[in-house]
Amino acid sequence: MKWQEARELFPNQFLLVAILDYHEEGDKKIVDEVAPIRPVSDKDANKEFFHSKEGTMVYHTSNEDFVIRIRRDPLMKVRRV
Repeated sequence: MKWQEARELFPNQFLLVAILDYHEEGDKKIVDEVAPIRPVSDKDANKEFFHSKEGTMVYHTSNEDFVIRIRRDPLMKVRRV
């Protein structure tokens, strides 16, 4: 489903999603399609974010767009989504 649809189904909360499709614009990944897995409480959001598996992410539905900033630091280990 589109990110906007997920925002309507799960308003104003953290959501664990599988990222199905995205496109890149410069140093940003713009997520287009997601599969909601489950809502995440505010209390557990940070823990869930750092323990999410590859291809999944915790994001808050108050954000109009789902944007992931790409860091291109060669000394930093980055897990691709």
